[in-house]
Amino acid sequence: MMIRSILLVVLLSISFQASARVAAYEFENSNQESTYNDLINELRCLVCQNQTIADSNAELAQDMKRKTHELVMQGKSKKEISDFMVQRYGNFVQYKPPVTSTTYLLWTGPFIILFIGLFILIKIIRNRKVEKPVELSDNDKSRAADLLNSKGE
Repeated sequence: MMIRSILLVVLLSISFQASARVAAYEFENSNQESTYNDLINELRCLVCQNQTIADSNAELAQDMKRKTHELVMQGKSKKEISDFMVQRYGNFVQYKPPVTSTTYLLWTGPFIILFIGLFILIKIIRNRKVEKPVELSDNDKSRAADLLNSKGE
């Protein structure tokens, strides 16, 4: 009974901590809220790297959301806020970074790896030797037939 009580207290404290991380921001109008939601779903969490800042609970993502809210409330446009984040964190902060000389490999890398893999696969298939079936002499065939017939007896 004591263990269940302790477990219940621990689980409740964890759930309160998790809910305390969710920040609710106030907006003057629905346009600002829409801009904010669009931006937090377009910006990548640099800690998690595979989540938007909307999905992440990392401290950096929380700071980025706070700064995004602050800039939206100042009346900045989506482009201005996005440019600010790129200037601060680099192109990787965008889920869809523009094709530039610095992001060219990011965009073409998967295709390069795919073509290299296909090239290697084709080379392996072409260089594979086709084994010809072994021709048995009449003597070998009769010996094999004798062995098979003797096993059944």
